[in-house]
Amino acid sequence: MSRRRYYLEDRALEDALVQFESALARAGGLRLMDEEIIPLAEARGRITAVPIWAARSVPHYHAAAMDGIAVRAAATAGATDSSPLTLTLGDQAIWVDTGDPLPPNTDAVVMAENVQTLGDATVAITAAVAPWQHVRPMGEDIVATELVIPEGVSLRPVDLGAIAAAGHATVRVRRRPRVAIIPTGTELVTPEAAAAREASGQTLRAGEIIEFNSLILAGMVEEWGGVATRLPPVPDRQDLLRAAVAGAIADHEVIVINAGSSAGAEDYTATVLGELGEVAVHGVAIRPGHPVILGVAAGKPVLGLPGYPVSAALTAELFLRPLLYRLQGLTPPPRPAVTATISRKLLSPIGEDEFVRVTLGRVDGRLIATPLARGAGVVMSLVRADGIARIPRFSEGLHAGAEVAVELLRDQTEIESTIVAIGSHDLALDLLASYLRRAGAGRRLSSANVGSLGGLMALKRRDAHLAGIHLLDEETGEYNISYVRRLLPDEEIVLVHLAYREQGFLVAPGNPLGLSSLRDLTRPGVRFVNRQRGSGTRVLLDYHVRQEGINPGTISGYEREEFTHMAVAAAVQSGSADVGLGIRAAAHALGLTFVPLFSECYDLAIPRRHWESELLAPLRRMLFDPAYRSAVEALGGYRVERMGEETQV
Repeated sequence: MSRRRYYLEDRALEDALVQFESALARAGGLRLMDEEIIPLAEARGRITAVPIWAARSVPHYHAAAMDGIAVRAAATAGATDSSPLTLTLGDQAIWVDTGDPLPPNTDAVVMAENVQTLGDATVAITAAVAPWQHVRPMGEDIVATELVIPEGVSLRPVDLGAIAAAGHATVRVRRRPRVAIIPTGTELVTPEAAAAREASGQTLRAGEIIEFNSLILAGMVEEWGGVATRLPPVPDRQDLLRAAVAGAIADHEVIVINAGSSAGAEDYTATVLGELGEVAVHGVAIRPGHPVILGVAAGKPVLGLPGYPVSAALTAELFLRPLLYRLQGLTPPPRPAVTATISRKLLSPIGEDEFVRVTLGRVDGRLIATPLARGAGVVMSLVRADGIARIPRFSEGLHAGAEVAVELLRDQTEIESTIVAIGSHDLALDLLASYLRRAGAGRRLSSANVGSLGGLMALKRRDAHLAGIHLLDEETGEYNISYVRRLLPDEEIVLVHLAYREQGFLVAPGNPLGLSSLRDLTRPGVRFVNRQRGSGTRVLLDYHVRQEGINPGTISGYEREEFTHMAVAAAVQSGSADVGLGIRAAAHALGLTFVPLFSECYDLAIPRRHWESELLAPLRRMLFDPAYRSAVEALGGYRVERMGEETQV
């Protein structure tokens, strides 16, 4: 089947938005959503399609605002505590409760506290009242025909109450835009199918991918006021994709095709959109998300979003979010933004706007932005991000310490209560973050894994509250103290012991190669995966390799570096490496065999001003919590008998 080939452009973001809007305007694809009438009980969060006018006044009668007696105000003149005035019940005074209709020929209420009963027929009052005092006159709150809620308002619970009080049981709202999400790719397996296969003892084959982007996109659509339909994945066939898109157009206002948006041999999104309508934009100068497609078919917007999850989420934010609000007659609410200090240097390609997800925390009065992994496929960067920093397209990047504007993705009060940890990766530290949440302490632990030396340098720059470290001094054989003294000589640091942990080989189940010593790494055909330079594990390995007189060049893969123990374990589990050095807990987590080699001390290096601060008070308590200690031991390979002990450096 012949197909027209589309080539990626480098259209600027602002130009792409204008081009997309122009194409939609020409095709009538920017019409406001139709109206529908729904019960008030179902209307929270819906957008009013017309102004709502009061059908009745509130209150619709003159009502007593107090318990007491209804009177003519003129009849109470002169009444005081020292000179009470006597009134006749039924003639001059009538008992009323709050909310009762005001009886005829009365215009005020004397509070019960100022009324004394003298008998069955008379009362004495000790205070005079003015006309309409303690009365809710008809229409005091709402007057019939008054505007209650204007058009284009997202209805809140209090709005629903006001509409009901004004005499309505239903409301006319804009229909929510229906968005069809079509995942594409022969390799895709639905989460349900994957779970069913796992339950029957089968596993995913190499090359198969669980389709989860549609879950992310559908949730975003719902947040933005739309109704999402997740359609089944479509294999990489042009005819099948055309049929799926044509079918979705019939009963949806917006079509989102996920993956297949680039210009490869099996990327059919642009071709199908060109057959059914118009490709307005193919390729935008942004990172991640360059191969996005924007167009129109049958007068309806069609977006082709890249397949990588970070790219899909970002392009949805940039192009789908404003579109959905526009169809509902709304302007997207701006997210709060802050100015933060970037914690490390970032290089960025000239010619593309780059959007970098960051974690945030306030350290020594500065809001610190720590960049997360920038890969378009790193879904955990979406989970961990507190905000997004935009690097302009004609900038080469940011220097460490530079100020950067960050659009917030998380509530700022949560960011202000964040404990920032930068340093060596450890599962016990990950578990600590979970236990702080569980304790309801109002603290969040945010970790960035840059290695032990990187953590100490972060403390030196005052970019973190604490650093996890495990650095062996080759001369003294002690851990951490000499490094802290050398790198932070002017800082009062407390070394807080977290745990002793085992380091050893992570190998395939059963240790099929029989690896038991460092010299085994030099055997022909053994593929090693290392930790990055500056990490405590790398320092430990380099030390013992030198001690045994091993030439690192004889170890295949010594230069291949990963940044976490779990990444090393994943490399071994996947078969891309035969062995790596890491902790027992990482081997246990991924079902690998662990060959113990060394025991090491893992500490938290914390400036005293932070260690004694109120911010870290819940963390101090957690280190002595029996449940947390037991959970760390259960990870495997940890000893916690000295957890929480302090050493002044």
